[in-house]
Amino acid sequence: MELLLMCVKIFFARILDVTISTFRQNVMLKGRYVLSTILAFIEIMIWFLVAREALLISIESIFIPISYAMGYATGTLLGSFLSHKLLKGEVGVQIITDQKKNELVNALKMRGYGLSILHMESGFNSEPRLMIFVEVNTKSLKKLENLILKNDPNAFIVISDTKRVHNGTLK
Repeated sequence: MELLLMCVKIFFARILDVTISTFRQNVMLKGRYVLSTILAFIEIMIWFLVAREALLISIESIFIPISYAMGYATGTLLGSFLSHKLLKGEVGVQIITDQKKNELVNALKMRGYGLSILHMESGFNSEPRLMIFVEVNTKSLKKLENLILKNDPNAFIVISDTKRVHNGTLK
């Protein structure tokens, strides 16, 4: 019974502290340092209390490290899910398309996306290309991707997290 209780405690404590850890790292990447610091304190307090108890227990069983590892993996999954759902922000989207694909540029403009367009040439065959820069909120990203692929299924798309945006048009 003591082994079962310890395994359950370790499992749920690891879920909690690793979820906080994963979320904290994403919060820090978004530039929210005070919240990240508070979460780090909570995360380590949980880890310290449970790890200390787990190391002091006299039971030797493979189920203790298994509980630890399962809690860690589950916490990583949960923290990633929470980060994705709760942390909204902006992403930069770079689209490289054939210069003849004006319908993509027109479709983006018609739907109110703010664009910056760079005329360039392909490094492979010197064909003219357009590089289109669009900054969007993460909640609008899927719509933008669908619009791009509908108008140019062969477009090269790069999506990057944006830490901060000043001025310009966001959709």
